[in-house]
Amino acid sequence: MAIKNLKHILDEHPFFSGMKPEYMNLLAGCASNVRFKPGQFILREGQQANSFYLLREGEVALEICPPKRPPVPIQTLSAGEVLGWSWLVPPYRWRFDAQAIQPTRAIALDAKCLRKKCEEDGDLSFALLTRFSRVMVEHLQAARLQVLIASDKREAKKKR
Repeated sequence: MAIKNLKHILDEHPFFSGMKPEYMNLLAGCASNVRFKPGQFILREGQQANSFYLLREGEVALEICPPKRPPVPIQTLSAGEVLGWSWLVPPYRWRFDAQAIQPTRAIALDAKCLRKKCEEDGDLSFALLTRFSRVMVEHLQAARLQVLIASDKREAKKKR
């Protein structure tokens, strides 16, 4: 029953729009419900990336944490968005921190389970990689924007 309910939620999530029904059954078998409290870290840079998350409610802040400097905000994610792509790329370690800003509900998809299914089915692998490439580009664009904002702030300080 739980897998059937999760499949229904996955079917409705925009990230999986157009995904073949047989793949949705496989994904549901790797899925579970999770909740995060405000301030709780969901991902920590450098830790093993063994899942990704479909956000259903709440907000999550993505940050990079340079050594000996305060965290740099990159992007805020909310319901309908996807958190985590590092599970796709060896060595499967998170590239950033993610922290719940408000109570957050999500569907967690087990990356080890999915990597195994992707090894067995190249078409599934391609379908997921195509979707995640969009997520990676969004994060890259958000980071680029933050660099530009930081640069503008430095220039403004110099002029004072």
